Amino acid sequence: MSKAIDELRATIARLRAPGGCPWDIEQTHQSLVRCLIDEVSELIDTIDREDYPHMREELGDVLIQVVFHAQIAEERGHFDLDAVAREVNEKLVRRHPHVFGEGVKLGDSAAVLVKWDEIKAQEKKNGPAQSGVFKEQPPALPATMAAEAVWKQIEKKALPADGAVATARIRDLGATLDDASLGRSLFELCAAARAKGLDPEGALRRETARVRSAVEAAVRAGGAV
Repeated sequence: MSKAIDELRATIARLRAPGGCPWDIEQTHQSLVRCLIDEVSELIDTIDREDYPHMREELGDVLIQVVFHAQIAEERGHFDLDAVAREVNEKLVRRHPHVFGEGVKLGDSAAVLVKWDEIKAQEKKNGPAQSGVFKEQPPALPATMAAEAVWKQIEKKALPADGAVATARIRDLGATLDDASLGRSLFELCAAARAKGLDPEGALRRETARVRSAVEAAVRAGGAV
C-alpha cells in the first residue's frame, strides 16, 4: 500500500495502543456503527453538492472508519487491512473477466451487469444463508433503497407480483417521472405524512415487507421461480 495509507494505519494503531487515546481504545465494531453511518451521510452530502474539496475530506473520514474496523479485527486475530484490500481486489478482477481475462469483451454497462450477476451467483456465499426468493437486504438500509431493491428483484426474476402491487400502475407512473417530479412527489408525501403524524420511513418499510411476503407466498403457491 502507499506510504500515506501506511501512515494512517500506524496512526490508528497508535491511538488504539496502551497509552493512546482513551476514546479510541474503548471503541468496538458495534460502537463505531453510528460513526460510520454519520460519515457516509456527510460524504453523500458533498457528492450531491459536487463539493470536491469537502468530498476529499469526507472520503478521508470514511477511510478512517475502514482502517479503524480493520485495526480492531487485526487486534482480535481475524484479519487486517491488507486482507481486506486483497480480497476486494481479487473480487473486482474475478468479476471483470472482460477486462482482466480472455473472455468476450462486453459492449455496454447492461451486459456488464448481467455478467456480474452471473459470476456473483457462482461465488461462495458469506454470511447468513438466504431464505426465500428475495436477496436479503441490510436491516439498516433506508426504506426507499429497500423498496427499490425489492422491485428490482421482482422485475429481474419475473416474480408474480400482480396480487401484491399494481404493476401496471407502477409502470405507467414511471413513464411520467423525471428527477425533479420524483423529488417533488417524495417531498410532498413526506411533508404530508409529517402533517398527519405518520412515519413515512416506517410506513414504506412495512409496505415493502408486506410486498415481499405476498410475492413469496405467491411463489410458494405456484412453485419455484
